[in-house]
Amino acid sequence: MKKITIAIDGFSSTGKSTLAKQLAKQLGYVYVDTGAMYRAVTLYAMQNGFVSENHLDKENLVVDLPKVQLQFQFNPDLGFAEMYLNGNNVEAEIRTLDVSRLVSKVAEISEVRAKLVEQQQQMGKNKAIVMDGRDIGTVVFPDAELKIFMTASPETRAQRRYDELLEKGQAVSFADVLQNVKERDYIDTHRDDSPLVQAEDAVVVDNSSMSREEQFEVVLNIVKEKLV
Repeated sequence: MKKITIAIDGFSSTGKSTLAKQLAKQLGYVYVDTGAMYRAVTLYAMQNGFVSENHLDKENLVVDLPKVQLQFQFNPDLGFAEMYLNGNNVEAEIRTLDVSRLVSKVAEISEVRAKLVEQQQQMGKNKAIVMDGRDIGTVVFPDAELKIFMTASPETRAQRRYDELLEKGQAVSFADVLQNVKERDYIDTHRDDSPLVQAEDAVVVDNSSMSREEQFEVVLNIVKEKLV
């Protein structure tokens, strides 16, 4: 069976990572969560005082980028790779709403994007990879054999994110989560460098009314057609 590159793009909280993990496991492919990479850089920026709600020290963050070492390490107990920042497991820390509020600011920085895109392209040079993010099918792998663009209503996505955060024991309000979803949508689609946009040859999947199982079956059938 031939090996292909599967690029999954879409809005925040559309379940891109969940779908990508399912596909990678089913196909025996490598999975890369590019969002985790941007979140890890954001966490580094937060820890070093480079970014906050009303502050972004772009210049010093860019100077510090060579100090930011990112690595995925597979956790056999969880069944997926976790994000490590400078040798420390930061998987839980990068999933907080605090990081979510700031990640789009950091992801706008061209130097940050250039550093991470280069790493992502290196990871996918041998194909047999599933990668999700905002610019995978348009910038990272414009020649990917299969591009999926995922969407859902802001309210649906906010509810999913809200439920997920509550399950993790985080004290959040639905209103704050919905506001964050809408703000990230605006920033992601309006940034100058590699904005979130649907690739012309992408297959659109609106999962507003789909369960995770239904979504997986729909996309798996699309993948199978590409593998013939």
